[in-house]
Amino acid sequence: MSNETGKHESVNGHGSYERQDLQVSGILYFLLALVVATGLCVFGLRGFYAFLDHHERASQPAVNPLVTNVPEDTRRIAPGYPQSAFPDPKLEEDERGQLNSIRMREEQELYSYGWVDEKAGTVHVPIERAMDLIVQRGLPVRGQGAASETAAAETGTSKKQSTTDKARKK
Repeated sequence: MSNETGKHESVNGHGSYERQDLQVSGILYFLLALVVATGLCVFGLRGFYAFLDHHERASQPAVNPLVTNVPEDTRRIAPGYPQSAFPDPKLEEDERGQLNSIRMREEQELYSYGWVDEKAGTVHVPIERAMDLIVQRGLPVRGQGAASETAAAETGTSKKQSTTDKARKK
């Protein structure tokens, strides 16, 4: 047996390399085929969705003849369409905007001064200030004697009411 490996053996004995280069025209044809296939898919999907849109418009139910000021396409609501045309409950048009405005109002109420009831003299203070006031003044506490007197008064009035009820029944 001979140890000859072939004509293209390198000097250091690690084998050879491929003698044929990759053709540029083959790469360009492949890329062109990819572009054409992508274009066909895009136009095919666009046509399919246009067909579905046309089918959906054709199958819309007729609008009540008593309704006035009807938009051309009733599947979409134009931004300027009057809100009074739709009965309650109305769909949310701008969920994020509405939620953001609710959060801003709540935050403003939590972190600002204002009147709750001006006639009664009730105000709201920022939450940080309210916590500082509670730390300074403490929570209102009822004494034990006051609590037991209140409970006794309540049970005493209920006993009196029950005895008067019994007397009335006789």
